[in-house]
Amino acid sequence: MVKGKIAIRKIDSSKSRQVTFFKRRTGLIKKAKELSILCDAEIGIVVFSCTGKLYEYASTSMKSVIERYNGLKQEHPQEEPAAAEIQSLQKEAESLTGQLNCLQECHRNLMGEGLSQLSVEDLKQLEKLLEMSLKNIRTKKDESYQDELRQLKQKVDDVERKNKELQKRLKMAARDNEKQKGEADVGLSPMDEGSSRSHHESPNNNEETSECTLLQLSLFPKP
Repeated sequence: MVKGKIAIRKIDSSKSRQVTFFKRRTGLIKKAKELSILCDAEIGIVVFSCTGKLYEYASTSMKSVIERYNGLKQEHPQEEPAAAEIQSLQKEAESLTGQLNCLQECHRNLMGEGLSQLSVEDLKQLEKLLEMSLKNIRTKKDESYQDELRQLKQKVDDVERKNKELQKRLKMAARDNEKQKGEADVGLSPMDEGSSRSHHESPNNNEETSECTLLQLSLFPKP
C-alpha cells in the first residue's frame, strides 16, 4: 500500500511526535554517516529535542568540528544578505555606467567630435575602425543590390512565362476559329450557293438593262 504524503507541520500528539522524532533523528544520523564515508566529509550534527535533550553526531569529534567552524567564520565573516546584494547591484550599476560613458565617447569620436583630445595612435585606430565600418556597409549594400536584382530577374522571368502562355492560348484560339469557319463553309446547301451567286450577279443584269434602254432612245429621232 502506497503511503500518503505527510503534511509538514507540527504534530499535535506528543506520543506521535516522539516516535517521529526518533525515526527522523535516526535516519538523519544514518545519512550523515553515509555522506561522511562516501565523500570523506567532516560532519557534525547537534539536535535538541522538544524536551531539551541533546543528541549529537560527529564524524571525527564534535570539538574539532566546532573549532573548525569557528575558525572559518572568523576568517570569512558573513555579511547580511540584503547588504551584500545591494553592494553587488551598486558595483554592477557602476560598471554599466562606465560602459555607457565609454560608448557615448566612442560615438562622439565616430561622429567627428572631441578629436582634439585624442592622440595620433588613437586617431589611427579610429580611422581603421571607420574603414572597417565603411567596408561592412558597402558589403551589405552590395548584398542588398544583388538580392534586389535576383528578385527583379525572377519577376521578369515570371512575366515572360505568362506572355508565352498567353501567346500559346491565342494561337490555339485562332486555330479553333479557323477550324469552325471551315466547317461552316462546308455545311452550306446548293440553294444557299445559288442565292448567293444571284445576289452577286444582279448588279450586272441591271447595268445591261440600262444600256439597252439608252440604245433604244438613241435610235429614235427627236420630233
